Amino acid sequence: MKKFDKVIAITVLVYLVTSLGLLALLRGMNNKSSSEYKVEINKIYLGLVEGTSFAEPDLSSYEFIKSVSFLPESSQTSKGDIEEFYKNTNGLEYEIKPWYNEDKLLGYLRFNYVSRNSHNSILFKVEFMLFIFEAIIISVLFYVRNSILKPFNTLSEMPYELSKGNLKEELKENKNRYFGKFLWGINVLRENLDYHKIKGLKLEKEKKLLLLSISHDIKTPLNTIKLYAKAIEDEVYDTNEKKILAAKQIQEKSLEIENFVKEIIKTSSEDLLEIEVNNSEFYLKDLIDKVIVTYKEKCTLKMIDFIVGDYSNKLVKGDLNRAFEVIGNIIENAFKYGDGKEIKISFYEEDYCQLIKIFNSGETISENEFNHIFDSFYRASNARDKQGNGLGLYICKYIMKKMDGEIFAECEKEGMSFTLVLR
Repeated sequence: MKKFDKVIAITVLVYLVTSLGLLALLRGMNNKSSSEYKVEINKIYLGLVEGTSFAEPDLSSYEFIKSVSFLPESSQTSKGDIEEFYKNTNGLEYEIKPWYNEDKLLGYLRFNYVSRNSHNSILFKVEFMLFIFEAIIISVLFYVRNSILKPFNTLSEMPYELSKGNLKEELKENKNRYFGKFLWGINVLRENLDYHKIKGLKLEKEKKLLLLSISHDIKTPLNTIKLYAKAIEDEVYDTNEKKILAAKQIQEKSLEIENFVKEIIKTSSEDLLEIEVNNSEFYLKDLIDKVIVTYKEKCTLKMIDFIVGDYSNKLVKGDLNRAFEVIGNIIENAFKYGDGKEIKISFYEEDYCQLIKIFNSGETISENEFNHIFDSFYRASNARDKQGNGLGLYICKYIMKKMDGEIFAECEKEGMSFTLVLR
């Protein structure tokens, strides 16, 4: 804000300097004109008084003097002639000098002239226009300052506060045409972060309780297994029937422990994938346009050929934003694990379904790794030096199933492809 205030101050200063400069120029022109026209009057006057009769001089070489008239000194001069002599002519200024022949007054000479004072009105108009222009500029600068920069300066602290975990400070929403939607989005983000923070703490608490509960429940069958194993080791059972019964008990308790482990895995998966999917309908073009806007320039910067094939604009079922998330995840994986040559999106129709095939060039993975690429927390050998947690494709498959769709992967000769199936 301080830098912008300096810009406003500099603008005002430039205006004042320009305005004062014009006034100084005007004053200098007036002073110059007042001396120049007097020089011309004196020059003409000296030429006239050398004779004894008036003859109108040639004024073509004079800049200021426009005409010269003579009023003779005589008792026969009428009042009308006198009034006409002193009458203003076309707004010109005039100066009157007496004409003497030795000591005798012959009459009066009137010199009609124009001075540069007539330019005053033009300069004043320029000054006025300059003032109006400056007023408009200052008004625009203050509008930008108060309506754009000042609110943005207030908002600029909010992301920093969110990054520190300060999620309770709510921004007051207003009807600002520039930041109204941004304020709403920031508040929604803050609420979501706050919600997930509370949910995370609650989940952490539930996990600890679950671990304590399962630990307690596992102890019983585990102690039973240890007891039977010790008995077998010490040859407590003297018949095969008792040994078989002990083995059956160990097997039953092992199954109990296995069920507990399955319950833990199931609970962890449900908590992990609580993803909301709003199933409705959307046009395929809306999805592809969003993909192109997001990744076309990015691929250009990475010097990757980004090819989008022809398609018919079908109405498909699902969640537009979640479908974009799936495609985005696949393309981001192509950036990470592809060879940076080509990403191609093709379109097919099959059994009233829309198929979107995303191919990226690069090395393929082994058959064993390929069978696990949609598993949670699984990362293939080509991902060792890349950031990630092995959940991207797992989440993609989960989302597609929630949209009553499917996703398939295929190892091709020159790379990998993923095919999305939308109803």
